Amino acid sequence: MIERPEVLIVGAGPTGLASALFLAERGARVRIIDAAPAATTTSRAQVVNPRSLELLASTGVTERILAEGRVVTAVKFYEDWAPVAEIDYRDLPSPYRLTVLPQARTEALLAEALVARGVVPERGLAFETLVQDETNVMAGLKRADGGVETVTVPLLLGADGAHSRVREALHVSFEGHVFPEPWPLYDVELDCPLDIDSAHVSLVHGGLVFMLAIRPGLWRVFGDVENVLERVPVGTVTGKIAWASTFHIADKVAGAQALGRVALAGDAAHIHSPVGARGMNLGIEDAFVYAACASGALRGEANRIEDYARLRRPIHTRVVGRMDKLTALARGRPRWVEVLRNTLLPAVTGFGPAARMIRDFVSGLDHDVTVDG
Repeated sequence: MIERPEVLIVGAGPTGLASALFLAERGARVRIIDAAPAATTTSRAQVVNPRSLELLASTGVTERILAEGRVVTAVKFYEDWAPVAEIDYRDLPSPYRLTVLPQARTEALLAEALVARGVVPERGLAFETLVQDETNVMAGLKRADGGVETVTVPLLLGADGAHSRVREALHVSFEGHVFPEPWPLYDVELDCPLDIDSAHVSLVHGGLVFMLAIRPGLWRVFGDVENVLERVPVGTVTGKIAWASTFHIADKVAGAQALGRVALAGDAAHIHSPVGARGMNLGIEDAFVYAACASGALRGEANRIEDYARLRRPIHTRVVGRMDKLTALARGRPRWVEVLRNTLLPAVTGFGPAARMIRDFVSGLDHDVTVDG
């Protein structure tokens, strides 16, 4: 345990781990906890975008991600698996590219870098309550064995996911909506005619099918249609299913990114469709900005946590808003939306400025990451 921590981070997913790492890099004393007894072994996110790689470069994690990951060179679009459009991701305004690496492995690399700096995530330790005043936050914690603890810190960050207990303790709303249809998801062994260096999106009647090679022979497949594994390209041979899940898409933004000495980041502050590969990566952005602002606050700089909220809320609102519109179009429901989608896609992706705008949005390069309020 870190003696007399300055920042308590609740949640040891990618946002919490990255926040702790960035804070440790700045010399802050950090304690990070998570209610789960062990790190996750399944992966929602599969892509680390160029912006995240830029932000993590100084920590050494980027180098390790690049050593293990695979580069995505394009996103290819189809209508019932007949090619209709493509966006090239090789020529980006960044030294990095979209890189495929399962979230569980990204989290492991972040945790290893954090441990190397003397900070060990404490698992099986849940956040319960908080009270704050002008100088400190008092947080009530509960261990899996029923033991309780109260910790007092100058700052607290809630990075504890979409069902954030920290957000609930602050009585902050989570504003937005949920699309009604389920999205089945599989990590599955496939012998597939598609190239493994691209992401693939097929527009089908009533929805879409997304496919991405996690590694040769193992693919992430999801969509908003029934029997999605029967909607893969002709000639595909399906093998063993490594993981299966179902999710619903919700597009929501917290009503406040910070109150007093407590801030929210990652899925605790925003959630949206996975189609644009921004969820985990937007959380890593939050982590970078929070570390800069929190470090300033610990040095006595006034209003730096408020700066974090002012800096991130417009980004969260804009990204989630754009993703909501993209998802509403991509899901192809009702029928007139499907017709509009199938008509617009080739035209938009064939128009250079629009294609570059989509490319930069997915790459996380559509806005600057600012740390000065």
